[in-house]
Amino acid sequence: MKALSKVTRSIKPAEVEKKWHVIDADGLVVGRLAVIIANLLRGKHKPSYTPHVDCGDHVVVINAGKVKFTGNKLADKVYYKHTGYAGGIKESTPAKVLGGRFPERVLEKAVERMIPRGPLGRAQMRALHLYAGSDHPHAGTQPEALDVASLNRKNKVGA
Repeated sequence: MKALSKVTRSIKPAEVEKKWHVIDADGLVVGRLAVIIANLLRGKHKPSYTPHVDCGDHVVVINAGKVKFTGNKLADKVYYKHTGYAGGIKESTPAKVLGGRFPERVLEKAVERMIPRGPLGRAQMRALHLYAGSDHPHAGTQPEALDVASLNRKNKVGA
């Protein structure tokens, strides 16, 4: 007689079923939203999660330029990047980035830093679609709306 088997099954890339989610980021807190998006991109919300396979879903984020920061982070937080030249360190604040040409980069970088580095992480980041406005070209995929603000009262500023 065989006892109950406790074998964890790893799925293969061909067995992955990818769904589409749309999130309205208007008024949501950046870090909390980034955690939810990163988990969807990695596939950690699925029972068939396999760490070495891209089993995550596609995530479409609209109004990514209208995300919020709590406390004084909008002015006090500093983003650094280096040009590669001697003395070439540049700094910026979230207020400058959100008021600039590509405000969705604040959320993109927050999510990117929560995804593993390497080929798998780059493949998972390609499933993230960010739009500063309220329209997106992915309506044909029929993404299901995910209400992040209702998951926790702290996810939305002023709620």
